[in-house]
Amino acid sequence: MAQNKIFALMGLATKAGKVVSGEFSTENGIKDGKVKLVVVAEDASDNTKKLFKDKGAFYKVPVFEYGSKDELGHAIGKEMRASMGVTDAGFAKSLNEMLSALDETK
Repeated sequence: MAQNKIFALMGLATKAGKVVSGEFSTENGIKDGKVKLVVVAEDASDNTKKLFKDKGAFYKVPVFEYGSKDELGHAIGKEMRASMGVTDAGFAKSLNEMLSALDETK
């Protein structure tokens, strides 16, 4: 149930033009201070996960591992995506709350 809400919110953020996706765009968004929250696919490579964890820690951007590359891509209407960044503070806050709640149940 919660999973569908998270993907639906990602879709809404995308429609609103508040999402960047793919490693290059997401990484640049973090460096530029535009990205407020990052989601990395659980099946992304270890290098990709480490890259975003490190960047997130350095730039103080929350980073969550969630969903598969297929699911992430599908949620934002694209091909497979290993990472996506949310550029809107409101969407980022909502996703942060949902994903944090999920982390607590694991």
